[in-house]
Amino acid sequence: MAEVVRMPKMSDTMTEGVVAKWHKNVGDSIKSGDLVAEIETDKATMEFESFQEGVLLYRGVDEGKAAPVNGILAILGEKGEDYKKLLEEELAKDKEAAKEVKAEAPVKAQAKPESVAAANPPKQADTAAAPVAMPIHSNNGEDARIKASPLAKKLAMEKGIDLTRIMGSGEGGRVVKRDVDWFKPGTFVASQSVMAGAVTTESYNEVQVSQMRKTIARRLAESKFTAPHFYLTMEINMDRCMDARESINAVSGSKISFNDFVLKATAAALRQHPKVNSAWLDDRIRYNHHINIGVAVAVEEGLLVPVVRFADSKTLSQISGEVREYAKKAKDKKLQPADWEGNTFTISNLGMYGIEEFTAIINPPDACILAVGSIKPVPELKDGQLRNKHVMKVTLSCDHRVVDGVTGSEFLQTLKGFLENPVVLLGQASI
Repeated sequence: MAEVVRMPKMSDTMTEGVVAKWHKNVGDSIKSGDLVAEIETDKATMEFESFQEGVLLYRGVDEGKAAPVNGILAILGEKGEDYKKLLEEELAKDKEAAKEVKAEAPVKAQAKPESVAAANPPKQADTAAAPVAMPIHSNNGEDARIKASPLAKKLAMEKGIDLTRIMGSGEGGRVVKRDVDWFKPGTFVASQSVMAGAVTTESYNEVQVSQMRKTIARRLAESKFTAPHFYLTMEINMDRCMDARESINAVSGSKISFNDFVLKATAAALRQHPKVNSAWLDDRIRYNHHINIGVAVAVEEGLLVPVVRFADSKTLSQISGEVREYAKKAKDKKLQPADWEGNTFTISNLGMYGIEEFTAIINPPDACILAVGSIKPVPELKDGQLRNKHVMKVTLSCDHRVVDGVTGSEFLQTLKGFLENPVVLLGQASI
């Protein structure tokens, strides 16, 4: 008997999935455990294995197309079995369910002003300012047309300037008054290379939003507009940390990064300040006893946040190895749900891109996220000697419903102490 295979929920935040590739065609026999398709979720492309058996009678989603969670993915049954009646019944059920959900949603009383404006665009009010196409004679002897405002045309005629020698800075390459005012004879030849590569017509391309980007947009918008963020920035002297890193990398096979030091120091500081290692749950606050630190990893379509679990119990080498492995898996789209779930705190580091200071949006359900900037030399007068010290700025974004200013400040003071005195940090665990 034919049965429906529905789009599985393959991550906790997944609302729909895209069929990246079908591994079975209509008419193929499928056994339990067979690889049926590759499905792109909001965070990774994952393999979907069937737990049902039968012949593939119908594929409900084309490759590259999306279906909502619990939408009809396929129909399995016996060879030659008529599945159309079942399909119609299931589609009717889905349609009815969608109506019920829609009926529960609040009805908008009227269209938004911007919608009205978009449907009825205003007429051009100032026709005198509109671009005018003026026939000219080009240098190669062929007729051409150039866009120029009436005022620019008038000024050019008064000054005896050929408009074909002016590169317009207005919309769509239109020559405007400032272009004529700024024009100097003899500059046309020098600007030929610029004009050759300039885009003088309006054009664009649109790219379908990926599942990952949709989820990032939704979750970060929810975080930014529901959690009252406030920010604390602190400057940390990284001289001793730089020396410690150089010494460790010289004597060990590992290549420890500054981010590894920050992660280890953060874990140690969270152990002393458990209120920062917490989450807002509407009617209660959860104070986590375990420390799972999410590390933001940039991929082509956005950010993924794999989690280093029990980070305070791990050595620098273990942390370094895990982060490198997660970064590789993230770029290859091979992260699994277990890799990105369960964070209690998050670190976002843009120091490697030369960003000195920035603020990050809290990654739910965490109460805080640490933004890490670059290390840069700053002149310092010490003992009558002018020398450079190397400083790094970190900014803690806090959910004010959970963490107060003093709590966040005390956490940063502890973090600063560990990074400015790495011997104390390394004394807690082996390298």
